[in-house]
Amino acid sequence: MVLLRFAPSPTGALHLGGLRTALLNYLVAKKLDGKWILRIEDTDTARTVPGSVDNIRHALDWAGLHYDYGPGLGGPHGSYFQSQRLDLYRSFANKLLDARHAYRCFCSPTHLSETKERLHKTGSSATYDRTCLHLTEEEVARRVKSGERSVIRLHDGSVPARTIPSDLVFGHVRDAHLSLPTDPILLKSDYYPTYHLASVVDDSQMGITHVLRGEEWLPSLPLHLDLYSCLSIDPPQFAHLPLLLNADGSKMSKRNGDVQVGDYIAKGWEPEAVLNWLALVGWGKRLGDADGGSKLEVGKSVPHVFTLAELESKFDLSALTSRRGALDPSVLRHVNKEHIKLKTSSSQQLAKLVHKTAPIISAAFPHSDLIDDDYIGRVILTLAERLGNAFDIPTLAPYFFVDPDWSTDVAQRLKASVSLEKYERSITRCILSLEEVKPADWNHEVLAALLRGLKYTLAYSSKELMTPLRHAITGMKDGPSVALTLETLGKERTLARLRRCIHA
Repeated sequence: MVLLRFAPSPTGALHLGGLRTALLNYLVAKKLDGKWILRIEDTDTARTVPGSVDNIRHALDWAGLHYDYGPGLGGPHGSYFQSQRLDLYRSFANKLLDARHAYRCFCSPTHLSETKERLHKTGSSATYDRTCLHLTEEEVARRVKSGERSVIRLHDGSVPARTIPSDLVFGHVRDAHLSLPTDPILLKSDYYPTYHLASVVDDSQMGITHVLRGEEWLPSLPLHLDLYSCLSIDPPQFAHLPLLLNADGSKMSKRNGDVQVGDYIAKGWEPEAVLNWLALVGWGKRLGDADGGSKLEVGKSVPHVFTLAELESKFDLSALTSRRGALDPSVLRHVNKEHIKLKTSSSQQLAKLVHKTAPIISAAFPHSDLIDDDYIGRVILTLAERLGNAFDIPTLAPYFFVDPDWSTDVAQRLKASVSLEKYERSITRCILSLEEVKPADWNHEVLAALLRGLKYTLAYSSKELMTPLRHAITGMKDGPSVALTLETLGKERTLARLRRCIHA
């Protein structure tokens, strides 16, 4: 069975890079008719942040990325917390000791630091002089029995010959052994494994067939392959995912904007849009079928809009480039707008939008008597073509919930853009015409036809008629069509605003 894993460390909130890794694991599992695991790599106790696991699970649930096995679900490979698998790692460390692929090291931190500095001064790239490699079995046994603290190191001079498999994204990768520390530590003195041992043991024992992880782990690949070779285990297929960058090409960091998934949840972005945005980064060869599909010229074409179900069917890992990709916020706003439009065509999805935005609107307009689900739903439908983010409603169209502020510079300039005579005549004639419209006929088709007839009767341009109306009912320069705005506001509120402006 094809089996993948997303294996974050609980050292803080889930970031966009982690969500992208989870997404691609999810998509590849779906594409290959496999399953995927959430595994918590919590062996670095000093860096573990309380609440991180709940944060990770909440972010994945928000995104709709539901894992098959893991915390809260269980499964045949548990436990899914590395801190609960310590005996397993110790048993594999002992196997490596027995096969003489590893040895115990009793050197103190001070001695190791002095040794590293001494080797550096001689021009050596080594980080350790293998002092403890040459201890006799009797000496090792005596020191262990006496309770002396030790670590277990890989003897990298004993690794069996092996090949380097091709990476599914980067292709052929260099065997960068020189970048590794000399005889890396596998098991620490507190009996906790390092990432390298735990990752290899868990992937092999859980039956992981594909490892999709960040590019930052490429330098560690030779060590992981060494461990597989020493344990006589076939390695999984590896796919290292290029790092995400800011729009300006700089490295993503908290100082340069939002990086945590929670930031995007709090700011009202649609989960489908965030996944869509992340999936497009680096997807630069082709989108879709193996025969070429549709082309994507990164940075030139209009971003493709995909639901999660469409990503499941169209995503192709072989079409992922090895270049680092920039996350452009304008792309997120574009795809978010399109996903909102998609949701407004479904009553169930529209209800979810209403549920999400109602608290924001209520907080912005605490004294408004228009905060009800049905009305908010109509407002969202009215704004659907213009709404980049559902949380923009209070600033984009406050006039749907409170009377316009006609004193603003924008409102005053709008009114001054037509003559006072034409302003008053347009408003007066509109009031007379709209008063005759029956409540049952108050819809944008009837209202649009009425306004077209009025423009013809007055012999006014569209600007000469619509500008006074837009000023009176919204106080803002931009917005949905006047007819659609009138329909949403309703007859009573529309006429009240028009009368107020004509008498102002």
